[in-house]
Amino acid sequence: MIQKLLNLFPRPFLIKLSYVLRPLVVWFYRGNNLIDPIDGKSYRKFLPYGYGKQRQNALSPGTLSLERHRLMWLFLQNETNFFKDDLKVLHIAPEQCFIDRFKNLNNLTYVTADLYSPIVDVKADILDLPFSDNEFDVVICNHVLEHIEDDKKAMSELYRVMKKGSWGIFQVPMKNNLGKTYEDFSITSPEERKKHFGQYDHVRWYGMDYFKRLEDVGFTTYPVKYYNKIGKEKTELYALSSTEILPYVEKG
Repeated sequence: MIQKLLNLFPRPFLIKLSYVLRPLVVWFYRGNNLIDPIDGKSYRKFLPYGYGKQRQNALSPGTLSLERHRLMWLFLQNETNFFKDDLKVLHIAPEQCFIDRFKNLNNLTYVTADLYSPIVDVKADILDLPFSDNEFDVVICNHVLEHIEDDKKAMSELYRVMKKGSWGIFQVPMKNNLGKTYEDFSITSPEERKKHFGQYDHVRWYGMDYFKRLEDVGFTTYPVKYYNKIGKEKTELYALSSTEILPYVEKG
């Protein structure tokens, strides 16, 4: 019911509203059963979240992170130079759980971009990014490409603005048991898109050929099953997905 009500409001409004309501939600959910690794705080449970069927313990009260965000945070922290080296980072459609934390990292030159978000540095269309060739050391672009019909053009733009030797993470909704991406651009109504693609504004379900699509524009890809390295105990403690694959890419 709550999710249905939230769907009635535009995303920019919900982003602003969340900053006001968050302290009350954090207080209500305080406890010791789950930990959000992003802020290190513990809670008795997380909030449910999802379009249609809701996932329990999905949305952290403090950071508003979902399972995929907490998984990526742990990967960045433990497996990359993101928090250590001097890097110029482009973050497309930045998530609230990350944006302020990344801005406050002294080692990063951190640039955010989106076409609609009210909290970014640069208003930009992913199909025509206003940045130079070979500009960024790291690019993060999560849950954006499933909204874009010409995803090859978007991938090519991400590749263009990345330096040689740079890396990125491009998460998308993906079905691990689906070999070929399912897309049908004749499906245009919000109701039908939700039925076919899981959300009213999505245009596809990615299959495991997602990595081939990225490789076709030049990337070297690494489908990282990081939940295997974290282990079952911490996967449950942090309320992570046990199937989420991190699409890690490099520009060689």
